[in-house]
Amino acid sequence: MLGDYAAAIAEHGARRATAVMTSAVRDASNGARFAAAVRERLGFEGRTISGDEEARLTYLGATAARDAAAHERLLVIDIGGGSTELVVGEAGEVDFHVSTQVGVVRHSERHLHGDPPGPDELAALAGHVARAFAEAVPAAERERVTAAVAVAGTATQTAGIDLGAENLDVEGHRLSADRLAGILDTLAAVPLERRREVPGLDPERAPTIVAGLIVLIRALEAFGITEVEVSERDLLWGAALELGSDRLSN
Repeated sequence: MLGDYAAAIAEHGARRATAVMTSAVRDASNGARFAAAVRERLGFEGRTISGDEEARLTYLGATAARDAAAHERLLVIDIGGGSTELVVGEAGEVDFHVSTQVGVVRHSERHLHGDPPGPDELAALAGHVARAFAEAVPAAERERVTAAVAVAGTATQTAGIDLGAENLDVEGHRLSADRLAGILDTLAAVPLERRREVPGLDPERAPTIVAGLIVLIRALEAFGITEVEVSERDLLWGAALELGSDRLSN
């Protein structure tokens, strides 16, 4: 897979390339050797970044097109398979971030066993997520947020469902909490094979989209936000911006 990316980068004539390695490499016993191999074999300026830097770059990417002077306390929600990152900042700077053990794969496997999942399973998952977010983020931080941006698969796939087609430009698409709840009700009521046929949803995302929607809805509820903006710009976008900025300053 990395070789495919390297080939595509070479084909487009990029002058510089970087590989940003996060928690999987940070936590692996052979992480340092893997990072060195990426640099040596593929020529990337590969580096393993800390959790703080991961949050900063994710926030940088997700807010790149926003007005840094706008008076908004912004939450960036990054829902993954094993964890969900919550990053809060203002005027382009991160002030708070936390990585929670809330993930769509982890929680689908733990809570959603029926096909379709039963009401008790859905309620158990939602309750677990709500408690995790309340414990991870102080109330004072949650109360100050005024807007939210969601990145990664759950958000972009849900935007595709709302628009009714895959592979659309969903950057900046807005979803109300009520609309998210309606999409969740529809998807949670049908078996997996029916979910795979939903317009706008990648069939490979069908097994985890229900959990993802619950996580996204609960994140908004935790911060008292009634609408979320979807962005396709995340950690990788932030890393690219930083690389370009660094090049221009040297």
